[in-house]
Parts: sequence; structure tokens; C-alpha cells
Amino acid sequence: MALVAIIVLTFFVGGLVKGLTGLGLPPVVLGILTAAIGIQPAKALILVPTFLTNVVQASSGGHGREVVRITWPFLLAATAFTVSGAFTLGYFRADVMSALLGLGLTVYGMLGLFRFRVDISGRGWHHPVGVLFGATNGFLTGMTGSSAVPGVFYLQSIGLTRDQLVQAMGILFTFSTVGLTWSLQSQDLISGRLAVLSAASLVPAFLGMSVGNRIRKRISEEKFRRVLFVALVVLGLGVAVQSLRPW
Repeated sequence: MALVAIIVLTFFVGGLVKGLTGLGLPPVVLGILTAAIGIQPAKALILVPTFLTNVVQASSGGHGREVVRITWPFLLAATAFTVSGAFTLGYFRADVMSALLGLGLTVYGMLGLFRFRVDISGRGWHHPVGVLFGATNGFLTGMTGSSAVPGVFYLQSIGLTRDQLVQAMGILFTFSTVGLTWSLQSQDLISGRLAVLSAASLVPAFLGMSVGNRIRKRISEEKFRRVLFVALVVLGLGVAVQSLRPW
């Protein structure tokens, strides 16, 4: 019962952060549940809630067609390289990769808090840059289960508004989850019990996401960006600490 309570609370908090900032469910859930059940079961457990909450996020906002038009090379590379990242797990230490991902989140969040900006909007080379960022993002997603870095950095640099950015992150995370699911299934890393638990985790995840969405709609775009960057710093530090902690 204690483990079930931890899972429910973890997915609620992850959904709350996701509803508020557009990301956060995989880092929050993986950061906490890896300590309780291990990284591979935790990655399998997040699949259903992550996919469906991402579908909702990706289909909300009314900017989907425009976002895909602008970012399709990035999205294609991110999806394809998620599979390659998952299949190289045996050649790298997953804890070290997760720690590096956490540090990347932290650094990016700090740069945002100090108003460091990179702007590649309106430039002809944002598609080639997008492919590079997408490939890196996909590989790290396959390795760690988290799809935020460096994809969110790229999406912010092309000049998306708050609502476009949130929807773009939902589309990215949806495609990345599809690639991750396929790779985990092909390696027989998803059991029936984990699939049932993953489906049951939808309830607290959606409840938390609903609360986070309501909060986001009541704050200004500037405050939203501050909340986003603070969340990145906190999530990054959490992922790094959890990854390097001896179990």
C-alpha cells in the first residue's frame, strides 16, 4: 500500500508540474520512482500517463498545424533517435547519462532565469539546427526516459509564444513516447503488471495536470517563463541527485 501511495502522489505532482509548465511528468516521476522500483520499471510505468497527457497537451491550443510546419525536421529526428538511444543502454551507464541530463536541465533553467536568450527565429538554418537538436534530444530520451533537453531549448529559440511552446512540447513528447514505447516493448521490458499500474496512474496524472492548467491560465506570460525555468532547475537537480545516489 505504501508503494501505491507513493506512485499516486508522484504522478499527481508530475501532472501538476506538467499542467503548469508543459513539461515535468517524466523527470518528476523517474526521479522519485527510480529509488523505489528501479529505472527500467519506472520508465515502463510512465508510458501510458506520459503518452495520454502528452496527446491532450499536443491537441490543445489551436496551433498544432503551424507548430508541425515549423518544426517537422526536428520532430522527425527526435522520434527516430529515441529508438537508437534506447537500444544503446547496454553500452552506457544509465545513471551517469541521467545525471548529465539533470545537469543540462539545471544549466538551461539557470540561463533562463538570468535572461540568457538564443534567437534563431526567422533564419533559414533553423531546420538544420533542428535536426541536430532533435537527434540529440531523441538519443537522450531513449537513454533516460526524459524528453526535455535540449528540445525545449530549441523550441524556445525559434520564437514560439507561451501557448505555442506548450503545445509544441506536447507534440515532441508524444512522438518521443511512441518511439520509447516501441523500443522498450521490443526488448521485453514492459510486463503486464507494469502496464496495468501505468494505466491506473492516469487518474492522478490527469488530476494534477488539470490543476496545473488552471494555475497557468491565471498567470502572465513573463511569470510563466519564470515558473518554467525554476521548474527546470528543480527538476534538473532532482534528476542529477537521484541518478548519482547509490541505491
